[in-house]
Amino acid sequence: MDFNVKKLASDAGVFFTRAVQYTEEKLGQAEKTELDAHLENLIARADCTKNWTEKIFRQTEVLLQPNPSARIEEFFYEKLDRKIPSRTTNAELLGQYMQDAAKEFGAGTPYGSTLITVGEYQRRLGGAEREFLQTSAINFLTPLRNFLEGDWKTISKERRLLENRRLDLDVCKARLKKAKLAEAKAAAEHELRVAQTEFDRQAEVTRLLLEGISSTHVNHLRCLHEFVEAQAAYYAQCHKHMQDLQKELSSATGDTFPNAFAVNASTSGVSADPSPPSTATIPGASPPSRSPNPSNALESSTLKIEEVKPPATGTRKAKVLYDYDAADSSELSLLADEVGFEEVCFPFLTFSNIHYISISDFSMYCNRNVFDLSLTTELLFGKGLPVV
Repeated sequence: MDFNVKKLASDAGVFFTRAVQYTEEKLGQAEKTELDAHLENLIARADCTKNWTEKIFRQTEVLLQPNPSARIEEFFYEKLDRKIPSRTTNAELLGQYMQDAAKEFGAGTPYGSTLITVGEYQRRLGGAEREFLQTSAINFLTPLRNFLEGDWKTISKERRLLENRRLDLDVCKARLKKAKLAEAKAAAEHELRVAQTEFDRQAEVTRLLLEGISSTHVNHLRCLHEFVEAQAAYYAQCHKHMQDLQKELSSATGDTFPNAFAVNASTSGVSADPSPPSTATIPGASPPSRSPNPSNALESSTLKIEEVKPPATGTRKAKVLYDYDAADSSELSLLADEVGFEEVCFPFLTFSNIHYISISDFSMYCNRNVFDLSLTTELLFGKGLPVV
């Protein structure tokens, strides 16, 4: 017990003298032993390596796992030395949702069968992503983490010890300068020699560790190559899956990206006119054919925009349900119950065979056929002007 108290008192005294020396150095009241230029360069290089390795490590973690909550969970599992549970990727989850939806919609329908196909490929993409994450974590993240949590901690410990040895050396130099008596000078010189020896030994140990940073760079370079190879393999696999999916959809539909239009007249704002269908005035085109039975037309599941031919001549007779004041010269002013006006309209809309299309497909067709897009869009989709 007496020994421990003396050691504690001795350690406290050493700490106090070091603190005084450090403070006086910062205030410019004491001399500081400078490290040699080579060691200073090694220290600067090591600090640079640590800082950028840490940034690359953190950002790679964000790349591989963007969810911060999931990263925190994985961090706790690692600290508790427990196995990280397998996590479903977003692509796998999307694929599962698609396949579940197909069961509800009916696997025999065009939409349901396509959902099953796309869902399967989404699950394959998720599996490729899972393999990439595992490979990158083992071959790239783990070596970087080992450096930060292993080698760098050892280097930092030895550097702190070197700094303490330097402070002890400078304290001994200051005591020697202040010594007046011969005995005091002799004791101070002895302490200085011991402090110099310990400082030189610690400087050599620190230098050897810092020179090992070159080996760390070589190791991280190899890991970086492995990370790039894993990333390239992952994207190549994803590209192949998407090409296979496009081919499969193309063979099933006849078009890689078919423009399908849902047929659902019961929920629309357009009703069929008992009079014969009319057409828009478009010179040089032939009128669209009329389905002999409206109910058969409604059973049609898809309609490709490239298959529709614009009408040649004629006008569409229609009845306006609401008054409308034209906003400019490119529009028409209409009165409620007005019948028989001539309009530029989309030839897909016939009174016996009503099809609904997306705004994007409608715009593409109008641009291709040089329609007045603002007028046509206003008539078909704007301000309560359903045609009956």
